[in-house]
Amino acid sequence: MLTRAGRVWRVFATGLCFALFGIGGLVLRVVVFPLLSLCVRAPAARQRAARSAVRLSFRAFVGVMHLLGVLRYEVRGLDKLERQGQLILANHPTLIDTVFLIAFVRNADCIVKSALSGNPFMRGPIRAAGYICNDRGPELVEDCIASLRAGGNLIVFPEGTRTPPGGAATLKRGAANIAVRGMRAVTPVVIRCDPPTLGKGDKWWHVPPRQARFRIDVKDDIAVEVFRHDDVPEVVAARRLTAYLQQFFVKEGQQHA
Repeated sequence: MLTRAGRVWRVFATGLCFALFGIGGLVLRVVVFPLLSLCVRAPAARQRAARSAVRLSFRAFVGVMHLLGVLRYEVRGLDKLERQGQLILANHPTLIDTVFLIAFVRNADCIVKSALSGNPFMRGPIRAAGYICNDRGPELVEDCIASLRAGGNLIVFPEGTRTPPGGAATLKRGAANIAVRGMRAVTPVVIRCDPPTLGKGDKWWHVPPRQARFRIDVKDDIAVEVFRHDDVPEVVAARRLTAYLQQFFVKEGQQHA
C-alpha cells in the first residue's frame, strides 16, 4: 500500500516539477532576460549573465525534484568541471541529463535541437544563453570550437540522442571532430540512473517502482594529442577517438550494470 502511494506521489510530483520547469522558462524569457538586456550592455557579459541565470534555475529545478522525493543524486569529481573552455562529453540515459550538467557547470554551452528554439518555454534561455543549434550544418563544428576558445564549457552528448533501452547507442563522430580540430582534451562524464527513468521512449508519468538515484561521475581528461601523433590526418584521428570513446562508455556501463 505504501509503495503504491509513494508511486502515485512521485507521478504527481514529477508532473509538478515539469510544470514549474516550463513556468521558470517563461519567467526567464519575460522578466529576467529583458532586465539583463537593460542592465548589461556588453553582449559577452550579458550572455555569461544569462547562462548564470539558467544554471541557477536548473540547479533549483534539480533541488525541487530532490526535495519532493522524485529522485536522489550524487556528483563525484565536480572540481574537475571548474575550469574554462572544457569539452565535456557525456552519455545520455535520461531526458534531464542536460539539466543536471548545466546546473553544475559554470558558463555552460551546449548543442540543442533546432526545434527547441521555437518552443515558448525554451526559446528564451536558448537565445539569451547563446546555445548552439544543431541545424548549422558544416559550420556546427566551427561554432563549437569558437565557443571553447571564448571560454565556454561545451556539453556534448556523442550519442546524439538518448541511449535506447537495453544498450548503448553508436557514437557519432561530431564530438571527436570538435576535439581533434579544436585540439581540446575531452572531459568524460558518466551518468547513471537506477532504476531507469525518463529514458528514450518513456513518458514523464512512467515513474519507476522506487525513487530514481542519479550518479554523475566526472572522469579524468582524455588528451587528444594521443590520437594525432605522427601527423595523422584529422579524419583518422576523429575516427580513432570516436572508437575509443565508444569503448570507454560501454566499459563504464558494464562495470555498473
